[in-house]
Formats: sequence, structure tokens, C-alpha cells
Amino acid sequence: MAHLSLRYAAGTDVGRRRRVNEDSALAGPSLLAVADGMGGHPHGDVASAAAVTALAEPPAPGDPAAALAAAVARASARLEELAAGDPELRGMGTTLTALAWDGAGFAVAHIGDSRAYLLRGGDLFQITRDHTMVQALVDGGQLTPDEAANHPRASALVRALQTGGDQRPDLFRQDAAPGDRYLLCSDGVSGFVPAGAIRDALAEAARPADAVARLIALADAAGGLDNITCVVADVVTGPPDPAERAPRLLGAAAGGGTGRLARFGRRLRRA
Repeated sequence: MAHLSLRYAAGTDVGRRRRVNEDSALAGPSLLAVADGMGGHPHGDVASAAAVTALAEPPAPGDPAAALAAAVARASARLEELAAGDPELRGMGTTLTALAWDGAGFAVAHIGDSRAYLLRGGDLFQITRDHTMVQALVDGGQLTPDEAANHPRASALVRALQTGGDQRPDLFRQDAAPGDRYLLCSDGVSGFVPAGAIRDALAEAARPADAVARLIALADAAGGLDNITCVVADVVTGPPDPAERAPRLLGAAAGGGTGRLARFGRRLRRA
């Protein structure tokens, strides 16, 4: 069997309406992740930064799926610990969608309404299911997908990494094939860029970096009403690129969110 590896790129933008980027992302040769701090809740940037930096810690040797599940549990515990130590952080939360590469496919962990897509053979597939009230109504036959897309509470979550809430992620495996292109994105992309435009952007871009730039531009042109974050990865034949050895953190996990996370962590250690 041919050796498979990933070629990837990531980008984030605060958008036109938000003052703070509450999204975080991670892109590396064995782990991809997007987290979207929950708007309207306290310290969403701290929550997404805490989740992604927990995932970025070196995994224990062994099964990537078990390591990913353990990392999500560690992220959840970190949010609970921070909130228990500081009243300002109670109620904070984040979505999280992560793919851990094992050389032949991905272990997937997903909670919330950030999304993972697969472009294969020119067709686009959404491989995660939104944990929203509206999606539950679609699943129950009470709304059509078109009605759901325009529902005023389309982004109301029923599951997230949130202190005091339901924090059970979906965990499953996704087999990969050479030529696959994967997208992880916050709802600043999927909520404003139609699926057909996402498909075209992924299909027409020569490189992952080109697809990232195109998707951010499309979301911004749609009004930039939310933070915009995406990670694009191609499954290719051959060894990993030596230039892509170190994971890269973006958004709140690389900026203000980590600074505020460190400050709240210091408070917790002093308590």
C-alpha cells in the first residue's frame, strides 16, 4: 500500500462585525481541529483556546482514536476546572471538531456546529452532524433542510463543550483515499457560504492554501457576520512534507485567548 500523508493549510479572520476572534484552530501533520467559542456567552475565546491547546498537547503512544477521545476529555475537564476556579468563566463553551490522522484515515471527534466536509470525486459530503436544535427538528421530520437553513435559531446548540452542559462528543472513524480533500470550518463559513460554493471553492483550488483564502473571502463577501476559520487538508501519496512537522495554532489559541487563558489559570493556581 502506498504511503499516505497530509498537505494542509489553515486561516482565520475576525470578520466584519466581531471585535474579538473567538475561533481557534490547529493544523498539523497528524491533527486538525477547529473550535468556535460560543458567541453571547462569557469568554468564548478562552473556551476555544483552552480546548485547542489541550488537543495540541503531545498524545500518549498508541491508538489515535483513543488519544483523541482522551484529549477531548482533557479539554472538557480543563473548562470545568477553569470555571470552578473563577466565576467569570461559568457558562463558557465552545464547539470542537477534530480529525486525528493515522496514516490511512482519521479518528473524528465532533461536538457543536462547526463542521467537517469531504470532497471526493468532485462531490461534497458533510461528515459531521450539527448538534443544534434545528438539526434535531430536521431529524425528527418537523423541518425541511431548506426551512432549517433560514430558521432564526439555526445556531442554537444542544451540545457543546460547555461548563455544566452536555459534553459528549460524536466519535467515529473516517477512511481516507488519495485525492481526498477535507475541510474543517466554523459556522462563520458554513452558515453564510452555500454548500455549492464551498464545493466549488474546494474543487477549483490548486492548493489547500488557495482553498482557505477563497473560503475566507466568500464568507467575508457574504457580510463577515461572524468569525471565519477553516482548515483544508489533502490526502496525498508520499511522505509528509518536512516543512510541515510542527502543528500551527491560529485564532484565539494563538493570540488574545491564550493570554486570557493564562491569566485565569494563574488565578486558579493561586486559589
